[in-house]
Amino acid sequence: MAKRLVNEYKHYIKEPNNLYSIEMTSNIYMWKFLIFGPPDTLYEGGIFSGVINFPKQYPHKPPKVVFTDNMIHPNIYPSGEVCISILHEGSDQWGYEDDSERWSPIHSVNTIMLSIISLLSSPNFESPA
Repeated sequence: MAKRLVNEYKHYIKEPNNLYSIEMTSNIYMWKFLIFGPPDTLYEGGIFSGVINFPKQYPHKPPKVVFTDNMIHPNIYPSGEVCISILHEGSDQWGYEDDSERWSPIHSVNTIMLSIISLLSSPNFESPA
């Protein structure tokens, strides 16, 4: 599964995104990220850092994404852990999230980061952390 991570990182290096920055650390299963606050939000102009911890079973299991800055957001736990549908695996026992919204191996670091940026722009008040 490390091969998938290497390929995703190579793709990012070839086609960086101006909304975020990622860096692979010496531990292939832990990446650092920076998200640049989306325009027209409370986060505009901010730079927010965090880590992505990939399980060895990635992409069959989702990573854990944690902001290392003190983020105040309804979908981010006080610990910094991001609560977002695409990082949840399996079926939702409460029936709030459709299975198509949850983790699937088709997701990538790019879809995760873009989903988090979208979450900063449009918090999900119905499913707070």
